[in-house]
Amino acid sequence: MDAARPLFPRSLASAIREALADTPVVCLLGPRQSGKTTLARQLAPRRTFVSLDEPSYYRTATEDPAGLVASLPEAATVDEVQRVPALLPVIKHAVDRDRRPGRFLLTGSANLLLTPAVTESLAGRMEIVQLHPLTE
Repeated sequence: MDAARPLFPRSLASAIREALADTPVVCLLGPRQSGKTTLARQLAPRRTFVSLDEPSYYRTATEDPAGLVASLPEAATVDEVQRVPALLPVIKHAVDRDRRPGRFLLTGSANLLLTPAVTESLAGRMEIVQLHPLTE
């Protein structure tokens, strides 16, 4: 790939930046291996990045989701959030205490939307941006 050519369309990057500017939780959803992690890292390189694919973060998230969320700075990216759905109600409570925009950038697979806890706990707090690699 040409290094001068952006990996993702500017419209998608703009949509994520706009959502981070006015919404506490932004969730970038898409199929596996579609570039969600790469895009999240490119758009917010200075944010704390927590990958739930890393065994230590996964263990902490499953054993103490509230402790993990409490340990995060005011702006964090949580990659592969669908791996630990128990984080979502904890994120909801954190956002209810502090509704600053851009607090959490989440990435996850499209099946995250099938989790009832997502629509119930993050309604009105989260904007979803869908990555469609075949059409982007």
